[in-house]
Amino acid sequence: MEIKLYNTLTNKKEIFTPITPGKVKIYTCGVTVYDHCHLGHARGAINFDVMRNVFEAAGYEVTYVKNYTDIDDKMINRSNERKISISELAKENIQSHDEDMLSLGVNPPDLAPKATDYIPQIISITRELVEKGFAYEVKGSVFFRVRKFEKYGKLSGKNIDDLQSGIRVEVDENKEDALDFALWKAQKPNEPSWDSPWGPGRPGWHIECSAMSKHHLGESFDIHAGGSDLIFPHHENEIAQSECANGKPYANYWLHNGMIKIEKQKMSKSLGNFATIRDLVKQYEPELIRFFTLSTQYRQSIDFSHTALLKSAEGLDRIYGALERYASNVTEEQERIAREHGKVLQADYDQFLEAMADDLNSPQAIAVLFDLTKRLNTLEPVSSDATNVYYTLLKLGEMLGILRIPAVQWFKTPRIKINGSTKKLSDEEIETLLKERRQARADKNWELADQIRDQLQAASIHLEDRDETTVWRRK
Repeated sequence: MEIKLYNTLTNKKEIFTPITPGKVKIYTCGVTVYDHCHLGHARGAINFDVMRNVFEAAGYEVTYVKNYTDIDDKMINRSNERKISISELAKENIQSHDEDMLSLGVNPPDLAPKATDYIPQIISITRELVEKGFAYEVKGSVFFRVRKFEKYGKLSGKNIDDLQSGIRVEVDENKEDALDFALWKAQKPNEPSWDSPWGPGRPGWHIECSAMSKHHLGESFDIHAGGSDLIFPHHENEIAQSECANGKPYANYWLHNGMIKIEKQKMSKSLGNFATIRDLVKQYEPELIRFFTLSTQYRQSIDFSHTALLKSAEGLDRIYGALERYASNVTEEQERIAREHGKVLQADYDQFLEAMADDLNSPQAIAVLFDLTKRLNTLEPVSSDATNVYYTLLKLGEMLGILRIPAVQWFKTPRIKINGSTKKLSDEEIETLLKERRQARADKNWELADQIRDQLQAASIHLEDRDETTVWRRK
């Protein structure tokens, strides 16, 4: 199957051709572990988790690497603020990151290197750049000569002559040129350090990813992914230092996900709209966050709002509603057989995979799920056609990392919680009220039946009368 990806390096969609047939090597820039993860981290993690699933579905053997940055200025500043060691800070936030990713259904990477474990590799690349004349040492720090790399700016499209000192570049009087960036930083008082040929110090940010990716994926690999905010200077600098050190292309395809806005504003702590994953999952069902994220193609910007989540909940409820209708009208054994031994509808599977193979067009793929949902609602649940549609829905949802919750349970769980807390009524209380309502209807006590219905609706419980039974769902 042909997979097309939009390559930031060439600014066009290209057919993916792996370096090694049948294998794909992917490196994604992970988080700097000085704080809890936010919604922007969630988006990249979800999108590129699904990308890995697509490659595997297409028959590729995937090696997926996502790093932790556990030493940089932010780590040092935060550890000083909290009066704990950098290693303690890193351990705490790596655990927090992993828990957040697990809550969102994001599979762990094959390899998750920490920058501080690769100091020898960082020093080796830095030494090589110095020996080749691409870098220089001043007072124990080592800087990369940006103008020495003729292709600098090829990823971001920035003209080196237009870049001004002080604009997104680090200013240091020790540099030969304001554009030069640090590969190794001389130790400052009360900062962690490692021994090096230039004296005690620590690595610069950009060189860390070059060292980790080279160690695990080689001097050249297939795909480098990350947020669009990393294109310059981080990814631009990774390319420069790696290609100068290795003398060959660094990564063949560069994928960048779009940014997230909160209520049409850039997410920012200063604006008070900074949303951490651990706070969001207290208010929104994690699978709903994942579905919302995938409802927009990964390269486009996305506006996160309560209203948008409500709309996504309606869409996901529609799919789960069809699954619940099927599951509640067959025996548990029939549902188990359908879930485990159904038959994939090839035409729908191909249409879904074709959408995902077109630069991860998840909205178009979700449209296939809605089409299957519509068909499932028109079929007799006990029919083989319904069984196969049911199974296909689950298998395609699996590729997106959704439809993981039993359908009946989905509607027993609040998808959106009020003020971060669950609804007041327990499942048992709801069932008791429904029993009283059924008795009231049997006694033709319509006023009492209506009062119970209104009470349940006020608690955000949706009722659906089916023949002689009533199905309830939390809104």
